[in-house]
Amino acid sequence: MVVPSRTGLSAAVAAAVVLSAPVLSAGGLKAEERINWLKTPAAAASTTPLQAPPPLPSPPSLPPQTYRYRLAPGDRLVTSVFKIEGYEAQVQVLSDGTVNLPRLGTIQVWGLTLDEARQRITDGYSRFLRRPLVYVDLVEQRPVRVTVTGEVLRPGVFTLPVNSQGSIGSSGDATGVGADGGGWPTMIDVIQKAGGISAAGDLARLELLRSSPTPGGPTQSYVFDYLTVLKDGGFAPNPLIYDGDSIRVHKATSPVNVDLLTTAASNFAPTAINVQVVGEVFSPGVVQIGSNDPLSRAILASGGVTRRGSVKRVDLIRMDRQGRTTVKQLRYDPNAVLSSANNPPLRNGDVVVVDRNTFTKVTDTMSDAMLPLEPIVDAASVYRLLGLPMPSNGGR
Repeated sequence: MVVPSRTGLSAAVAAAVVLSAPVLSAGGLKAEERINWLKTPAAAASTTPLQAPPPLPSPPSLPPQTYRYRLAPGDRLVTSVFKIEGYEAQVQVLSDGTVNLPRLGTIQVWGLTLDEARQRITDGYSRFLRRPLVYVDLVEQRPVRVTVTGEVLRPGVFTLPVNSQGSIGSSGDATGVGADGGGWPTMIDVIQKAGGISAAGDLARLELLRSSPTPGGPTQSYVFDYLTVLKDGGFAPNPLIYDGDSIRVHKATSPVNVDLLTTAASNFAPTAINVQVVGEVFSPGVVQIGSNDPLSRAILASGGVTRRGSVKRVDLIRMDRQGRTTVKQLRYDPNAVLSSANNPPLRNGDVVVVDRNTFTKVTDTMSDAMLPLEPIVDAASVYRLLGLPMPSNGGR
């Protein structure tokens, strides 16, 4: 019996491992191939670049939410000193910007916030009182004066009363009056006060100009686009208007019909405009039509063209703000599209003249020529010239 040595066993094991190595490696390769085949193939790179989504509209630039109210002539104040009698006073800021306080006399408060005015009064009383605790309260605000220029019906300077009955404390934060306006006039209120936007106004460019809160600082400008909001929806800012603000409505460069109709249907435009229609219409005179209504609407509001009128000759007379008058000859076509050559949108104060037709002009000329001969050539003469029998009185 032969007993294998430990060396022979190791050699046999080594030979078995060497013989099985190709099989194991082949099995491993097949498994790897199977795994790779089950993998989801990567998406091929597209030859056409993907279009980026349109950028979201940037939010409008709004005035700062905290506005420090500054005193000016017309404001009414109540002042007092804590636990010291004889210092109570209800005063009004005079036209020179001063107030007259008990035992202190005249003090300048024009342009100061309530905190600054309280500190100035405290400094004045500190000369003869030990650490005075001064209270200053605004009980009645002055009216708001705002300037409106540009494409509105009635540009100018407007005085708007402040109807809020609450008071502004010494903090002077005007936003405390109320988030919904609280009686303070807003930008839309002022534009409506100015008669609304004219037909040439651009509702997408309403500019608010506000003086700098610091003396000598630059004027701050904020532009609002209400046209996009009315057409597409979204946030419609309506900032509060403060004393000294200015609003400018820019002129539209190339308005389209959608913009004109959107503006006319909003409360930014006047409810009605006055247009004078004369000539060969059934009801000549001043008619009221909607804002940005076309020429055909004004003629139809006057009853339409009579049989003596000419649809080929309609004159539109318009005066601009420089005093220049333009006369444009048009055709009357009630089916013409708004803003077309023969059917433009009208403006307040336009004059529309419907001319006579050719036949009417000829007959009117003959009538004018025969007018001096009427006492000589009467009806009896005409009958005799034509050889017709005279009508008897009994045949009436």
